[in-house]
Amino acid sequence: MVEQGQTSLAGQRLGAPETLGISTLEPGHKPPAMPPGHLVPIRVLLLDDSEEIFDISHRASGRVLFEMVCLHLNLIEGDYFGLEFQSHHRKMVWLDLLKPIRKQITRPKHTVLRFVVKFFPPDHSLLLEELTRYLFALQVRQDLASGRLTCSDASASLLVSHIIQSEIGDFEETQCRQHLLNTNYIPDQMFVLMCHIVLMTCIVLCVFVQNCPTDNAYCIAKELLCTERTYLKDLELITGVLDKEDCVPEALKTLLSSTYEPLHSHHTHFLQELEERLSLWEGPCSTEVKGEMQRIGDLLLKSAQELKALSGQLQMISECVFALERACVASRRLECVCREFELQKVCYIPLNVFLLSPLHRLLHYRQILDRLCKHYPPTHTDYSDCRAALDDVCELEAALRPGLEQIENYQKLLELQKDLIGVEHLAVAGRQLIRLGCLSKLSGKGLQQRMFFLFNDVLLYSTRGITSANQFTVHRQLPLHGMTIRESEDEWGVPHSFTLMVQQQSLVVAACSESEMEKWMEDLKMAVDMAEECNGLTADLLSASKDVKSSGASEVVESEDDLCGSRTSLPRNGNNSGNTLNRGNTTAHVCWHRNTSVSMLDFSIAIENKLSGNLLRKFKNSNGWQKLWVVFTNFTLFFYKTHEDEYPLASLPLLGYSVTHAGESENIHKDHVFKLHFKSHIYYFRTESEYFFERWMTVIRSATVSASRTRYLNRTEPD
Repeated sequence: MVEQGQTSLAGQRLGAPETLGISTLEPGHKPPAMPPGHLVPIRVLLLDDSEEIFDISHRASGRVLFEMVCLHLNLIEGDYFGLEFQSHHRKMVWLDLLKPIRKQITRPKHTVLRFVVKFFPPDHSLLLEELTRYLFALQVRQDLASGRLTCSDASASLLVSHIIQSEIGDFEETQCRQHLLNTNYIPDQMFVLMCHIVLMTCIVLCVFVQNCPTDNAYCIAKELLCTERTYLKDLELITGVLDKEDCVPEALKTLLSSTYEPLHSHHTHFLQELEERLSLWEGPCSTEVKGEMQRIGDLLLKSAQELKALSGQLQMISECVFALERACVASRRLECVCREFELQKVCYIPLNVFLLSPLHRLLHYRQILDRLCKHYPPTHTDYSDCRAALDDVCELEAALRPGLEQIENYQKLLELQKDLIGVEHLAVAGRQLIRLGCLSKLSGKGLQQRMFFLFNDVLLYSTRGITSANQFTVHRQLPLHGMTIRESEDEWGVPHSFTLMVQQQSLVVAACSESEMEKWMEDLKMAVDMAEECNGLTADLLSASKDVKSSGASEVVESEDDLCGSRTSLPRNGNNSGNTLNRGNTTAHVCWHRNTSVSMLDFSIAIENKLSGNLLRKFKNSNGWQKLWVVFTNFTLFFYKTHEDEYPLASLPLLGYSVTHAGESENIHKDHVFKLHFKSHIYYFRTESEYFFERWMTVIRSATVSASRTRYLNRTEPD
């Protein structure tokens, strides 16, 4: 690791002006208007050493140029970056974003500005986008080569080994040696560095494919092993999270330990058996022994029978969620403990989702067993065990599913309660979440982005607030009873628009696409029908202390100045603690940034589509592949170095992305490669077999394509 203290000066780049909150976080956000005047070409050197020319008015401020650069890069988190240039005193200075460029640069035609990092965040998990991490890596590479980043030979070797692997791929001695001879990464680069690089690359990298079997039964067994590793780590997190906190009531501690510790013990033993069986399946042994070991039906049947004996613990999981919420309501201190835990890097999903994971795991066992039964002929030695295990799991799942559907909805309501300001008693009996996401509201100022939350009794819409957690401030509620919905594209001349009518008032909104409009209208009509069965749930939903209104109240001005407060990816005044903090990568926030929506149906599908395993990743402009342990859950890819890591290095929310096969024109020349694409962000991922290629494509499509209710009800599961 790079020594603390030695890297701070180069990394933080002291002397940078305080951030002005400039970024491109808001979808559709455009740079400030170009002032009149003749255009001057200004050259900007980017971090990948490419040079771009921007034609800009000689009267323009630094902000205009900076945001043009961010827009060109499609950069969301612009707060971390700045533009610097050499002054007439031959010193590097920052471009002031508020002052006109002509008052700072005397000869703009002959000056090259450099787009660079102003400072690095104290915790890389605060970053929202992979592009930001990539630009940081380029900055580190430049600082190493220039000598601004000083560190020991061992630290430099480790850093450079990662850089080389991202540029030229897996270690091959001749190629690596030649590359080091032609490329300079640190000042006075010596042969000892090459030795360090070779050594570290050999240690860090391993062959992606140790001649493993390619039979589908083996691949299914390996998927079970990989996902079981992730699941067991989640169970370990649950059993230790509240154990040492003295603010947790003893009754709650007893409930949690009696529920989760027996499950943890069972799955620890099951994982050990799986690892031993897969090791024998992969290793060299006699044909007779290999035939006996190339099966997992017996292990799954034994596990299913033991889980039936633990059905009492599984049935208590819902009560654990309810009990924890009651305890948090009664104890502000416990609420803060849980909130602070959710801000830690190990807590990559909400705490309540961890608590529900044993119920989710049953769904995965059912899928695994179903694929094995479809793969094996009835005469296969493993078929009878797999069939019996599938029957046991289906029986257990059927008994638990009604409670699971109820607690899943309750958990989502609790999560939204943390994201919303201006509502009370959101998580009450009878209320169901149907869809949440972005629509543009038509007003006298034109189309304005709003966040909508559709329940079975009410529709809320909000803007993102100005709190340190960027929560959503609710502006209005529309009761669904008596609401009518009609398309209005021809009426208003706005694509994908429709009108909501209730209590003699109307609201015109527009979706980002025709498919989004269809999904919103379908769910709204269903929700209106459901509202007839609700018994006045909306009576006390809005908070009396907040500046919000119901549909019958007088109009409340929605200040666009409030919206400007959300256009920053950084905590204000250095405040990174407090009771109002919340995760910035919740589903609602991702929907806001990506201008899309998800339904409760999408959440249900996502529960069944979790996956873990090794993938090779490559960026669009790099040649090398990086091996990562990847966990897919909650519409997001989480990246680790290995499955043993405690917390993810980075994450990539997939809402809004598209997933496709890598085309021949993209010059990948590798098998089993798929591409993730969102605007200018492109990532390539490579799997080890055709089976895992299809599995990753399937689960990722479930996150990138929101399901239509009609399509979901009519779907058939492929073999």
